[in-house]
Amino acid sequence: MKRTLIAVALVALSACPAATAPRFVATTADLAALAHAVGGDLVSIETLVPATEDPEAFEPRPGDLHKLRSADLVARIGLGYDAWLDKLLIAAGNPRLMRGAVGYVDGSVGIPLLDVRSQSITNDGGHTHGAANPHYWLDPQNAVTIIGGIAEALIAQLPDESTRIIANRDRFIEALRRRLAAWNEQAAAFAGAKFIAYHNSWPYFARRFRMNIVDFIELKPGISAGPAHLARLAAEGRDTQVRAVLHESWEPVDASRFLADKLRVPVVTLAPSVGSLPGADDYFALFDFNLTSIGMALAKPR
Repeated sequence: MKRTLIAVALVALSACPAATAPRFVATTADLAALAHAVGGDLVSIETLVPATEDPEAFEPRPGDLHKLRSADLVARIGLGYDAWLDKLLIAAGNPRLMRGAVGYVDGSVGIPLLDVRSQSITNDGGHTHGAANPHYWLDPQNAVTIIGGIAEALIAQLPDESTRIIANRDRFIEALRRRLAAWNEQAAAFAGAKFIAYHNSWPYFARRFRMNIVDFIELKPGISAGPAHLARLAAEGRDTQVRAVLHESWEPVDASRFLADKLRVPVVTLAPSVGSLPGADDYFALFDFNLTSIGMALAKPR
């Protein structure tokens, strides 16, 4: 009887690993996806910004404060992209998640940044931006650096699981290497093509896949275009032989459609984040979806 009770207790404990799993809160679905790739079932992962919402325009809710108060780790994009997190962390008062603590992960650390500016953070009436373009996860090669930071934080929480965490990281990197070779081959069909984008989301993506984004519909990030700006873009687009207008799934679409009609080119709606559109449901699928969408749009006769 005693052996039976011990066996039942052991089974019950092994069936409930989530009860003691570190709680990992990511600001975006992209960071959550990468945390899952490294941590697997060793960690309980939650996301603050819904996948279909723009993190740069996100307004935290009371439930987000509760998530952070009970979290062991937090991961952010940084560079002003999720600037609203700072006030939320102060309000949560969780010492494990403060800057410099072992539970605080800034995914931008170690990334070769683009659009670097001299000032740290500015707010020009639109989105708040930091000292560089924050959309670095859209270069898949940067995922190697991001998951390195996440793995380090997880190992600090779970030192006995370091071998498993490192194995998960290495497995992801090897899968990424194979996918990147296929993506580069796919993107070669439109290498050097010129585009106008709605928002400045794509410099890392464009550099990786040899695309040329010549201008943006927004006057500044978060500031809508007026008629004069759209007219200038139409003239520029004709002169430079722009092939398509790239549009982010959560941005208003009227200006993109207007400009595309003027240029007689397609609007290509892309997924700027994991889960922001159906078919972009994980980190690898994000690039499958976006590259396929561009390739299909450019293959259609004009």
